[in-house]
Amino acid sequence: MTFDERYRAISSRDTRFDGQFVTAVRTTGIYCRPSCPARTPRAENVTFFPTSAAAHAAGYRACKRCLPEAAPGSPEWDLRGDVVGRAMRLIADGIVDREGVPALAARLGYSTRHLTRLLTAELGAGPLALARAQRAHTARMLLVGTDLPASEVAFSAGFASVRQFNDTVREVFGMPPLALRAQRRGDAAPAGSLDLALPHREPWDGPGLFEWMCVRAVDGAEVAGERSFARTLALPGGPAWFELRQDEDGRIRLRARLTALRDLGALVTRARRLFDLDADPHAVDAALAAHPELRGSVARTPGIRVPGAADPHEMLIRAMVGQQISVAAATTALTALTEALGERVPAWEGTDRLFPTMAAIAERGHEVLRGPGARIRAIVGAAGALADGTLTLTSGDDAAEQRAALIAMPGIGPWTADYVRMRVTGDPDVVLPGDVALRAGARALGIPHEPRELTAWAARTAPWRSYLSAHLWRNVPAPQRKTLP
Repeated sequence: MTFDERYRAISSRDTRFDGQFVTAVRTTGIYCRPSCPARTPRAENVTFFPTSAAAHAAGYRACKRCLPEAAPGSPEWDLRGDVVGRAMRLIADGIVDREGVPALAARLGYSTRHLTRLLTAELGAGPLALARAQRAHTARMLLVGTDLPASEVAFSAGFASVRQFNDTVREVFGMPPLALRAQRRGDAAPAGSLDLALPHREPWDGPGLFEWMCVRAVDGAEVAGERSFARTLALPGGPAWFELRQDEDGRIRLRARLTALRDLGALVTRARRLFDLDADPHAVDAALAAHPELRGSVARTPGIRVPGAADPHEMLIRAMVGQQISVAAATTALTALTEALGERVPAWEGTDRLFPTMAAIAERGHEVLRGPGARIRAIVGAAGALADGTLTLTSGDDAAEQRAALIAMPGIGPWTADYVRMRVTGDPDVVLPGDVALRAGARALGIPHEPRELTAWAARTAPWRSYLSAHLWRNVPAPQRKTLP
């Protein structure tokens, strides 16, 4: 966007752009989200930054009125597969806090110095500053969502000391931590749990996502309903449980129970990715509705989302188990695998186990899995490669390299590799022309449905082919829905 386009967005207080950039005002030293209700500043006093971290680094503090730190995330990081986009996804997942900047640079294939130079040149802040902004956001969530003492909030959010925590909160939000806590609305969650609102852009196809999760829920590890989805998840600090639900006012809320509160930032990032909360539905819908064949589907299902993945390793196993069988059969097989090999955790609201670790599947998967021997060996082999690090799979992978690495594994073909890429990296531009259900949806909408013709037709919807795929799956005739991936 140009300066003039951004300035028009803030002049109209357009909520569609919240989270996509921030507006810093030199005369006040404050930065805001585009929809801030305050008087629009004069253009000559405005500087636009792509991230809040860049605004922090330039000496600005967050607006107390519009709380830009609580805006939805930018859809840009899913659109971009370059080093900056990949770095932002990994930073959001907490790699800098857990392993440091050298580990982030190593994952991306750059030196620490060169990565810092790249990020600073484009975003106005290096990896440490970006991670610091992430810690500030986590601290704000803990302050307004719990009654934890400030000292516990400090270390749970990833700060090295209480002093660093206090200084950062004052610098970013312009007030001390307890004053920030005093601004919360409503009561804190009960001890041992968290209850947070997750911002998103409307429209949001919640019913479609909850239905998707419901028919694929693995008993013991997941519970899904018409307006909620809950599951267990292994995080760096230990087992966790979370639930996403849509309340009567349309807000999306996250309830969570964590072994280690320092995992909150990573959990929120994964929950947002799972339900595609950072998408830009206006851009997607406008682009797809431009095609007559899709106009009716977009009107029926505005704000369609592409389900993501809470755990990349698990996603690969689920995709491989589901190859060439129905959803019901795949869910039955995954439930049996989880029942036999999943680690038991304290029972909570219908869940009592984790999805099996890759090490457990590599060691004993052949005892539980059923089907052709080659398929079982492929699944067990992939789990073993993930367990010993021979194969890496993260949301920050280079898409082409990830696809090549997966296809090089026995038993993994183009459909599986592309499906995993769509759901793990959040790539918005994936189409699966060999998918039987997707082709059935294309036929129902009057779109060419043979693989080669469908591939050619889908090219006109780039860079939103993943959302095209979601619409095609949504339009599968009812008798064929069991073939969905």
